[in-house]
Amino acid sequence: MKRLFLASVAALATVTMIGPANAADIARRQPIPMAPAYYAPYNWTGFYVGINGGGGWGSSEWGSPVGSTGSFDVSGGLVGGTIGYNWQLGQWVFGLEGDIDWSDIRGSTSSGVCAGTSCETRNNWLGTGRARIGYAFDRFLPYVTGGVAFGDVKASVGGFGSTTDTNAGWTLGGGIEAAIAGPWTARVEYLYVDLGNTSCSGCLLSTNVGFHTNIVRGGINYRF
Repeated sequence: MKRLFLASVAALATVTMIGPANAADIARRQPIPMAPAYYAPYNWTGFYVGINGGGGWGSSEWGSPVGSTGSFDVSGGLVGGTIGYNWQLGQWVFGLEGDIDWSDIRGSTSSGVCAGTSCETRNNWLGTGRARIGYAFDRFLPYVTGGVAFGDVKASVGGFGSTTDTNAGWTLGGGIEAAIAGPWTARVEYLYVDLGNTSCSGCLLSTNVGFHTNIVRGGINYRF
């Protein structure tokens, strides 16, 4: 009887000790919570180069001492290259950018002083030098931009004569740019361009020819 009692006490002690040991072992094997991954905010500072392309639409008007054509439509495509630099301060991004594009924006009219013939206004190349100010939402950068615009304005009248001048004017617009992969970014933007007036002394009469256009274009940039 005494032996049976001692055996029962030993078994009870063994079970009692095993329980806490298993509990401690289970507690030790609980996975340690991992800290959330840290992603550094995108930084827009640096040089970049790229390509752009799109289309333009606007108007031209020929005026002379005896009358004018009134405003007529011009439109066409353009494609070219871009270079620039950004500085990021907090979420604000300040930049300088230049671009030069081949252009086929043109239009013609046979009204007013051009009655009986065809007067054409054409732009063959267009460049801008602009400042940009944007506010970064990590990898997205909406911005406004403005500066100087320059390009050629060619005015021609049927087989009677033509002239081509390089004009300087101004541009203003805005857009949005997004980081897409590694150093690559993509953008879409709008620019209003006014190249002022050019004089066509060989176009039947001494004539002032105005040119301004709206441009919508996309672009891909590579950042260094």
